Amino acid sequence: MKRIFAALSLGMILALLLGACRPATPTPTPTGATPTAAPATPTPVPTPALRTGAWLDEVVFSALESDEQGIARLVARDIDIYGHGVGGPERFRRIKADPELAYSTAFGVYYELTFNPVLNFKDGRLNPFGDPQIREAINWLVDRNFIVQEIFGGLATPKILPIVSAFPDYVRYLDTVRALETKYAYNLDRAREVISKRMAELGARQGADGKWTYKGQPITLIFIIRNEDERMQIGDYVATQLEKLGFTVDRQYKNRTEAAPIWIRSDPAEGKWHLYTGGWITTAVERDSGGNFAFYYTKLGQPVPLWQAYTPTPEFFDIAQKLANNEFSTMEERGQLFARAMELALQDSVRVWLVDTQTFTPRLSKLEVAADLAGGVEGTPLWPFTLRYKDQVGGRVRWGQPGVLIDPWNPIAGSNWVYDTVVQRGLGEYAVIPDPYTGLNIPNRIERAQVVVQQGLPVIKTLDWVDLQFADRIEVPSDAWVDWDPVNQRFITAAEKFTQTATARVKTTVYYPKDLFQKVRWHDGSPLTVGDFVMRMIMTFDPGKEGSPIFDAALKETVDNLMQHFKGVRIVSTDPLIIETYDDLFTLDAENIVSNLMTWWPYYDYGQLPWHALALGYLADSNKELAFSSNKAEELKVEWMSFVSGPSLPILKKYLDQAQGQKFIPYAPTLGKYVTADEAASRYANLAKWYDQYKHFWVGTGPFVLAQVDPTAKILALRRYEGYPDPADKWARFAKPKIASVEVEGPGQISRGQEAAFDVFVTFEGQPYPAAELQEVKFLVFDPQGNLLTSGQAQATAEGRYRIVLTGNTTGKFPTGTVKLEVAAISKLVSVPALAARELAVVGP
Repeated sequence: MKRIFAALSLGMILALLLGACRPATPTPTPTGATPTAAPATPTPVPTPALRTGAWLDEVVFSALESDEQGIARLVARDIDIYGHGVGGPERFRRIKADPELAYSTAFGVYYELTFNPVLNFKDGRLNPFGDPQIREAINWLVDRNFIVQEIFGGLATPKILPIVSAFPDYVRYLDTVRALETKYAYNLDRAREVISKRMAELGARQGADGKWTYKGQPITLIFIIRNEDERMQIGDYVATQLEKLGFTVDRQYKNRTEAAPIWIRSDPAEGKWHLYTGGWITTAVERDSGGNFAFYYTKLGQPVPLWQAYTPTPEFFDIAQKLANNEFSTMEERGQLFARAMELALQDSVRVWLVDTQTFTPRLSKLEVAADLAGGVEGTPLWPFTLRYKDQVGGRVRWGQPGVLIDPWNPIAGSNWVYDTVVQRGLGEYAVIPDPYTGLNIPNRIERAQVVVQQGLPVIKTLDWVDLQFADRIEVPSDAWVDWDPVNQRFITAAEKFTQTATARVKTTVYYPKDLFQKVRWHDGSPLTVGDFVMRMIMTFDPGKEGSPIFDAALKETVDNLMQHFKGVRIVSTDPLIIETYDDLFTLDAENIVSNLMTWWPYYDYGQLPWHALALGYLADSNKELAFSSNKAEELKVEWMSFVSGPSLPILKKYLDQAQGQKFIPYAPTLGKYVTADEAASRYANLAKWYDQYKHFWVGTGPFVLAQVDPTAKILALRRYEGYPDPADKWARFAKPKIASVEVEGPGQISRGQEAAFDVFVTFEGQPYPAAELQEVKFLVFDPQGNLLTSGQAQATAEGRYRIVLTGNTTGKFPTGTVKLEVAAISKLVSVPALAARELAVVGP
């Protein structure tokens, strides 16, 4: 599951938007350029199935500096879609009021405060947020309900944990969540007490004027506040709260382009910032949120300076890694790990979470496009295949969004911004794609898969393309590749590494279609080959292995973590391509065990590229002229590698000329077994022609090619790839998601020791939700402290109607006062649960 930097303006519960109000958000002066020419007139399609790849001929991306500008441009018809999730009741009213506009909704956007974790900067300054107890106390300092009501106009949900409230794990562990929400509720006095005590213990002093100093110098907190959306108001509110405690706050308002070099790329020890208003988007429905703790709180998250400065406690790192790698045998064991991880996350608090939101992506009503329930239009890999004019083919779409080319593009450790990723997804494709409504992987390039799981592990399957089996023992074959030798550039087999037969908890076998290598070609005309898959395997390990010519310390943690669970890979057949992977890592769903990593499809963590284009990056990095990661670029004082723009291009072109002359095959001892010198020569010739035409090196296999890159105007133009083999209507089945609504009827007052009954109505668009499409309807009752009093399953009494009965024995144990009844309806068709809650007055002896 990918979590991506976002610059988002957020709202919540669209059904309430028409009745909500909130202060206007300041709008920054717009910069950049947006093409305003009218789109080409689409032509009716007589036989839609004859079209392959994209429905559109061209998509032009342009940068807009604010959501307000994006909405205004859409209303003025200067763009056709504002492809970014936004919120706010006033914006929503403007969209609803225009009959020629439509929108998609999503649930995977959230805001937080990111802290610099270094306690003492290089110049001797004290950073209060380098202390975990002070970071933890910020949870009491911020009134999340104030943020929800006063900044979002009631259209958001308070958030204290790295779990989206619309995803399954939130409901699964709701009892623990509620207890922690109560413990960390707003308490300014407690925040002041903890922070004052720790500041004094760290050597700081609070003067008669109430201001904090350290070694005679005032403590000034540098607060990087994003100014494009609600984060400007959030930043001002948090700054004011910090000033109440005696801190001097330097409020630095910046847009995404200005902020990124400071909080992402700079060495935290340099002290260029103390805290930042962060925003995130989860691009697909998370059926398993266990990996969030490792991603957000440890070095395993990102190969950038900030993440490499994280130092969680050994206990927290161990639990986070176990959850990321699913190192448990039962759901009960997972629940224990999850509960403890939530507690430790709040004690660590390198991030203090603020709100979950719901957003909408507006567009012309004559356009249609698939949208992920988590990531929206910009989050789904399906947008390039489904964006089209209704019942028509061809045409041009002008897509506005908050930015393009935010960070350099390279597939190994390049830009993680959603504004870059959304474009890259139009240029590439995955072997499997997450269903936008359930989060279950569905096949794109693979034909089928077999998953064998160790007996007893809590794994289920839903879809027929996966064959799930269980075995008492899974042995790793002696000829499987289990490790990588970066010096001799060869894979190490199980027979070479282990003295005894190794075992794994999971074996995944992916079967590619027989005509794969005949059908799929790279944009530069080079055919897809087994060499591209082997390069994917090599690059999964080599950059993080000491001794490699391109070793990157920031990637070492990622590779070390992979080696904790990876057990081996074996190419069973090259024609047709069949690959076995052995691992101890599993997910709760067999479909998601078959991840893009397990398919070894050549789409890397940050984009798709063929081996011969990556070879240029390998040469530039190994010669220390460019670096794949920002962390290594900062250390070497060289350019962060980009395959599409900037100073990297002439360096990469130099190495293209060199590689072409030498018929260079990177990692020749291994890749040379799958790539011939003649193929290398042909590929480099194709890439040279490509560069002459397009002036960049970004080559994919997706439905669009990158036809124009204009960094100055912030414009990227995508043109339909005519060689894409699949029919355009391949993904046409994704329509409106069937998200349930829940209402609870019953008494508002109950008597201790007396039975109380409640009716629950589960509907979709006013009609009863079929019981066959519901996984369960559960209820929980909490006391005012968030402690779970009772829980159970609501019983069906009719289609779409359920009943909850609290017996006299149960209510007799309730405290007098107020309790909360919460109901969750969980659908089989979508992974977003429907929630409802009621406050109940409890009376009696």
